[in-house]
Amino acid sequence: MRRSLLLCTALVFVHVLPAAAQWTNRYPHVRGYGHHVYLEGYELPSLSSGPLDVRPSPQGTGLLWASEGWLWVQDESGVAHRITQGSGIDARAAWSPDGTQVAFVRDDTRSLQIVLLDVETARERVLVDDGSIVLDPAYSPDGRLLYFASARNGDLDLWAMELSTGSAVRVTAGVGLELSPQPHPDGRRIVYLSKSRAGGDEIRVLDRSTGEDVSLVRGSITSQTRPALSPDGRHVAYNWPTEDGWELRLLAVDAPASVVRLTRARGLPLTPAWDASGEWVYYSEASELEAMEAFRIRGSGGPVERVPLPARDWGQPTGTLRIRALDAQGQVGAARLSVTTVEGHPLIPATGQSRFDGQTGQVFFYASGIEELTVPAGRVRVQAVRGLATPVASVEVEVVAGGTTEASLHLDPVADLRAEGWWSGDHHFHLNYGGLYRLSPEDLEPMARGEDLDVLTPLLANLHTRFEDQSLWRSTPEVGAPISVFGQEVRSHFLGHLGLLGTSTLFWPWVWGPGYEVYGSDDRPNASALQHARAESGMAVYVHPVSHPDPFSSEEALGSIPIEMVADAVLGDLDGIELACLWSDEQGTAAVWHRLLSLGLTVAPTAGTDVMNDFYRTMAVGTTRVYVRPLDVEGRPVRAGTPNFEEYLRGLREGRSFVSNGPLPRFVIGNAEPGEVTAAGRQSWVLELATAVPAERVEILVNGVVRWSDAAPAAPGARRYQGALDLPDGGWVAVRVTGPKTDRWPGMDSYAFAHTAPVWIGARGSTDAAARRQAARDLLVALDAAATRLREGYGTVPTPRIDARFQAARERLQTWSR
Repeated sequence: MRRSLLLCTALVFVHVLPAAAQWTNRYPHVRGYGHHVYLEGYELPSLSSGPLDVRPSPQGTGLLWASEGWLWVQDESGVAHRITQGSGIDARAAWSPDGTQVAFVRDDTRSLQIVLLDVETARERVLVDDGSIVLDPAYSPDGRLLYFASARNGDLDLWAMELSTGSAVRVTAGVGLELSPQPHPDGRRIVYLSKSRAGGDEIRVLDRSTGEDVSLVRGSITSQTRPALSPDGRHVAYNWPTEDGWELRLLAVDAPASVVRLTRARGLPLTPAWDASGEWVYYSEASELEAMEAFRIRGSGGPVERVPLPARDWGQPTGTLRIRALDAQGQVGAARLSVTTVEGHPLIPATGQSRFDGQTGQVFFYASGIEELTVPAGRVRVQAVRGLATPVASVEVEVVAGGTTEASLHLDPVADLRAEGWWSGDHHFHLNYGGLYRLSPEDLEPMARGEDLDVLTPLLANLHTRFEDQSLWRSTPEVGAPISVFGQEVRSHFLGHLGLLGTSTLFWPWVWGPGYEVYGSDDRPNASALQHARAESGMAVYVHPVSHPDPFSSEEALGSIPIEMVADAVLGDLDGIELACLWSDEQGTAAVWHRLLSLGLTVAPTAGTDVMNDFYRTMAVGTTRVYVRPLDVEGRPVRAGTPNFEEYLRGLREGRSFVSNGPLPRFVIGNAEPGEVTAAGRQSWVLELATAVPAERVEILVNGVVRWSDAAPAAPGARRYQGALDLPDGGWVAVRVTGPKTDRWPGMDSYAFAHTAPVWIGARGSTDAAARRQAARDLLVALDAAATRLREGYGTVPTPRIDARFQAARERLQTWSR
């Protein structure tokens, strides 16, 4: 995660970032949350196939649930009737006590409303639309009040609306999030979920008459936890995370220290709810095919029962949509797809995980071949891409009621990078990270094929003190492509996050530094993890390092550079830097990296999305990536055959690469490609630039200074540039491409960016004296700023090991600055 997380054990919600170009939030901002993607991913409604948010009716005659973005009521005959329609995504529904009305959240992909539906007449009216995030409607036992969460006062608080008048009063005013209200039958108390920016997630009970507010249970980063109060008000059923999975638990409101585990289910029990009798607890859970299924278990314990999937009454004619994504040879292949009605409601398959692109607002999923969907009859739009090289293809068709309608899309790439000997990789993402699903390594294959991605290194990471996915750790790749090899994110939050690739064992501890209970005062440098990776022939990089677009512009901006990164690089312990990442700013990271190169440090560029693949609201894996020329043991390019991870990692480590979130530059100067060496003096160069997203400028930099520039293609296509440059006796040459804000596929980052690794002049690690002096002076300022932050963080705790590294780096920079 971005290094601005580092100052907080809460990990997620403490530090507001400086203005930067990385993607931040699509929905109205909640005060105090720099990492809005977590708030949106954990707290906002999700769209899925199968029943989610299952709510038994007050009369015990049916089940209300959300699926495919609409609400359905399953009656006693076993038929589920769709009760909402339109372009909005409907979820989080609550019955009125008499069962005649339903209040629910409607999501238009930019804002949220709370809507009231009359079940008998199907009439709707908007109850809450206050320009902020609003969530979780819940009726009072007498039906007079509607409780809900709203951020109208800055952060999420609980509110109570008098339904007869529409007037609302604020119920809670804590710092952070208060949501998921569960009104008690006594009419005074409310059980609710509290997530404070101080790091504590709690289920609490508030007595509105006395103001007494008591914690029932507390944990850290509980992500999908939701409380469910029993009809008699005595018990709370809730889902709770452990290091090995999730449990459905039960506690007594008046004696919360006594906790009973109801079930572990198969992975992640979601959105529990009691039936009206208080006998059963219902919940949802994703199947192995990532479709939601409904289950129930008695509150007194016993076996889990699956609720049979019902027949569906869509309330209108439906048809089958058959989608074919065709390559340049006319063959059906894998693709990333987005399907909507003409009104804009997303349409998804009956199985498989759906995701939400926060840049464009599109819901998408992956097809491995021919894909069939049941959809309402009428006009339907389909969009498809396959990887960064393919411009978006789209088609609109009329789906015939009761029949099958074909939609074929032709995906024609602007360049064939694999045929040119480039293999692409995403080296920073997380398979499971507190989302709705429990994904397996096999689930990566359709993503990789749909994104035309060759190498994936999912990183094991921690959620505070829980270490995720350890059971999935395997350091040996499967044979064949795509290659998937687990790495590790070592998250000493205070010093900077590291990605370890190609290691055979996990590094321990995963976390340390100020704020951690056990290792909070540990004098352990990040270099210990970097050296661990090298000892195992792996590669160690700083991930999502710089969040500010101009880190050398001010003292505050210098604070966006990870505390130990400059020292580690200067002392030669750093193999690479994650130059491109959805969570950081590419231009700001490049500003630091350029200075490292000008010192003669052969720090290789790499890239990763840092997406959490089990989230609904997450970008696509591979939309920020690195392209690599694999090298054999003799250092020669491997241009054909089955990908080999060792050859690929060798090319990545040697800088035979370029990073991209869209544009695809291939650069040769004096017969040398990135990572190779060219001679000083006048050298001819050729640049092939293809792009499937709009770009603006393409530049050639020599020792960090732009020496040539031109317009880049503003529309999908390719262009060839060539010329000659007079090169100095030492240093480096590289190509940079920039573009406007990303608003269309295949890109998903905030703006278009690509950068080649350096071509070295004369020898690898050569320098230009003037450029080295200036780089050393700039980095001395950054190192001193980091040392100040180091001391502020550790306070009076001595850190002689870390201090020694800072001093050694300072002495080396002082020598180079003269």
